[in-house]
Amino acid sequence: MAQTVTIQKDGVVARIDAQGAQLRGLAKDGREYLWQSDPAWWGKSSPVLFPVVGAAGRGPVESAAGVCTLGKHGFARDMEHAVKEVADDGSSVTFELVDTEETRAAYPYGFVLNMTYAITGPSTLTQTFAVTNTGDAPMPFSVGGHPAFNVPAPGAEGEAFDDYELRFTCRWTADSPTMVDGGMLTYENTFRSLDDADVLPITRELFDCDTVVLSDVPDNTIDLVSRKSGHGVRVSFDGFKFVGIWSAQPDAPFVAVEPWTGHAALAEEDDVLEHRDNVTILAPGETDVRSFSMTLL
Repeated sequence: MAQTVTIQKDGVVARIDAQGAQLRGLAKDGREYLWQSDPAWWGKSSPVLFPVVGAAGRGPVESAAGVCTLGKHGFARDMEHAVKEVADDGSSVTFELVDTEETRAAYPYGFVLNMTYAITGPSTLTQTFAVTNTGDAPMPFSVGGHPAFNVPAPGAEGEAFDDYELRFTCRWTADSPTMVDGGMLTYENTFRSLDDADVLPITRELFDCDTVVLSDVPDNTIDLVSRKSGHGVRVSFDGFKFVGIWSAQPDAPFVAVEPWTGHAALAEEDDVLEHRDNVTILAPGETDVRSFSMTLL
């Protein structure tokens, strides 16, 4: 069985599995904010998305290094990551995933993925992705987080799912792509997810489209909170252009707020990985570092 590492500081406790380097718990003063992987709705809690986010394409896709056969969200979430380092004070841990013969058969690139979880404030956990290209060719990839939070939040007596909302730092307008066959997206058919608004109410009907994809969110910050109590979580994601908002239908008691550097393949794109919208191309020997934080409110 894969190792589970617990880090803690200032009343915040986070549990991370080496299997998938997946965050399994995020609690403050004994209250659990992270979805606890009930398979009746969704058996995960916060998978790591790499080297793609969402559907890679209609099937195998081409790249400069060869054919890639990547499933939804890539393979990092399904592999065991080595525990590389735990801070002396127990407030952070770094996991490491290195390419193998198995990964190169699906994605012909050499890489190191370091995932660090660190308690960086009285109520804040920061998750950092550090991707290094150890090969000799430019490497196309995307990374993303997928944390799902309990809705209602812990201790929220008398609150319901639709008492929650997404709050933004200012009023703005957003048009979101729709999902088509195979989990791909299209911007040829969009819907207006926000219209000069700074609040997006959480309803079951919101997720009839599966996932609400937002781009260029003002100040890279979203609060998922109860309009009754103000309790919830703030997700801050500088360096991530996109955010997916998702819940499992018909009645899952959670909402995922997912920072992504890229997104699922577009139906209007060709089958070349380097041509994907907002894919990161990393030069040999270079390292790309992205972080997002979760602050418990």
